[in-house]
Amino acid sequence: MSERLAIYAEALFETLNGKTGHGVIRYGSREVVAVVDSTQAGRTASEVVPYCAQPVPIVATVAEAAALGADRLLIGVAPDGGKLSDAWRAALLDALERGMDAEAGLHSVLTDDPVLVAAAAKAGRRLVDLRVGPPDLDTPVGPYSRDASVRVVHSVGSDCAIGKMTVTLELDRAARARGERSVFVATGQTGIAISGWGIAVDHVISDYIAGAAERLVGEGAERGDLLFVEGQGSLYHPGYSGVTLGLLHGSAPDVLLLCHLAGQEAIHSYESVRLPALPEIVRCYEAACRPVRPATVAAIALNTRPLARDEDARAAISAAEAETGLVVDDPVRFGSDRLLDAVLAAFSD
Repeated sequence: MSERLAIYAEALFETLNGKTGHGVIRYGSREVVAVVDSTQAGRTASEVVPYCAQPVPIVATVAEAAALGADRLLIGVAPDGGKLSDAWRAALLDALERGMDAEAGLHSVLTDDPVLVAAAAKAGRRLVDLRVGPPDLDTPVGPYSRDASVRVVHSVGSDCAIGKMTVTLELDRAARARGERSVFVATGQTGIAISGWGIAVDHVISDYIAGAAERLVGEGAERGDLLFVEGQGSLYHPGYSGVTLGLLHGSAPDVLLLCHLAGQEAIHSYESVRLPALPEIVRCYEAACRPVRPATVAAIALNTRPLARDEDARAAISAAEAETGLVVDDPVRFGSDRLLDAVLAAFSD
């Protein structure tokens, strides 16, 4: 994946919906030459979103991105519902006319859009749909069919958009630095944009989600023997719990890593759905695994983003450790070593 990317995130780059762009900038191997967001033009990605960690220039138009050498426009926004808006279609058409490929991870499939298909054909450029999976998916064979030497770690969460992909990538990177044959297994469009492979399980027919997850574990095992499977959704989320459970049963993890946002008490956008205490969330995920393949939560990744001061973040981590008896840390803020130690130790218990 050697493209020179421009990330389109008009008016949304600084929001949580801009997480696709954020993740590609922080973790991706492709060069990102610009972010397109007229509301932040003149600044850099890391100024607007420090998590990005790269001073990618933000420009106002697709034309400016093309002038900087971008040869592919990626829709860097992950909205609820994942539909292509008229404004985004116009931006993609602009990019195609300027000799750029178009890439997106939406539920709206670019190659099903006749206007975009015609424009791409005329320009001799590609349309890339990150969310479209293999056509031959099926139900799983079963959780004990894999090689016993393969270790599977699965990140799960109390809610959506709290850092499951980030935690998985951080621990995979730390494990590889220690010499482990570690693999990040992408289960969503942003992870696929970063790693170049995977299946976006939320775009899969519900009967085949577990089969897709099982296939991903099998493909990951061809690349290494310590697999960090990216989590999706939450068992507590009214809209996305089905994806979570299918992925949980299909990947049949040995170890779970629970992700939680510090201070969160209810599901985002579903505030009537209150979250229980962390020990109950741990028990819920372990109980959900038990019918297929028992797994325990080895540690908790606490996203301390809402806490400005490091001392407050450390206090929240200490409180969560006292409450659960588990290792708790924020891998982005304080590093991954303690979480990785706990995960690896769980395999020897």
